[in-house]
Amino acid sequence: MNDILISVERLRQCLAEPGLLILDASVELPAPAFDGDYRVASGLPAWRQGHIPGARHADLLHELADPEAPFSFALPGSERLGAALGRLGVGEARRIVIYDRHDGFWAARLWWTLRSLGIPARVLDGGLKAWRGVGLAVHEGDEPAASPGSPLQASPRPGYWVDSGQVEAIVAGQAPGQLVCTLSAGLFEGSAVTRYARRGHIPGSHNRPSRSLLDDQARYLPRAVLGKRLGDELLRGEEPLVLYCGGGISAAAVALGLTLLGREKVSIYDGSLQEWASIAELPMTTGAAPA
Repeated sequence: MNDILISVERLRQCLAEPGLLILDASVELPAPAFDGDYRVASGLPAWRQGHIPGARHADLLHELADPEAPFSFALPGSERLGAALGRLGVGEARRIVIYDRHDGFWAARLWWTLRSLGIPARVLDGGLKAWRGVGLAVHEGDEPAASPGSPLQASPRPGYWVDSGQVEAIVAGQAPGQLVCTLSAGLFEGSAVTRYARRGHIPGSHNRPSRSLLDDQARYLPRAVLGKRLGDELLRGEEPLVLYCGGGISAAAVALGLTLLGREKVSIYDGSLQEWASIAELPMTTGAAPA
């Protein structure tokens, strides 16, 4: 799994290589000031203020999402997804590198989306912060218009995404699976302000905060440390892991960490708490995870 992450130095060396496609997947999602304070904005303005030279903006909020879904960032249908990826040039790329300007969660989400389609890509370890941190130049303003690419055949393979019905079956004991909430301990326990309709987590969930897998430079921890943070219970278990967070974003960072360690049978609940917490009939609970 050494081909998932790419270092700043390696990306710098291959900037001029033909067929390289760099995608900035940033989205702006401010911390909530009160329960239900959900504010989200495109990362396009910030991309124009500074991005890795040649990088295109991948719009996870609009272009790469289902506008009819009741929650943000929902995986779109195959036709919409294939058309959006085609416009970005994914079909013509020989190598794809994804980054964002925050903690790498948005990059991981796009990486997981491409992975579910069988499209290999790499995530820049540390993202734009790491790029700027070593003094490398960024480009301001727009990039030259890309040649329109052909739409892709974009049908996600089974086993990468689950819906609320599948999560309900796990909660009810009618289907195998371990639920893993990747939000912070405060959000999991219900002690912190939440963007979503209710505090807490889906009953029976483990808690593995996504930020616990990163160092203070937003780079993934060494493999041995990752293994300890994730724990044998998740890494060695036979049951499928179903990851969720607020909107299926930070869950992708944990999915990437698990993949680095060779864990298979991992999927993401796309609607996550933005969907689950909004449906009053679906159970939620508060309190710390079992020791």
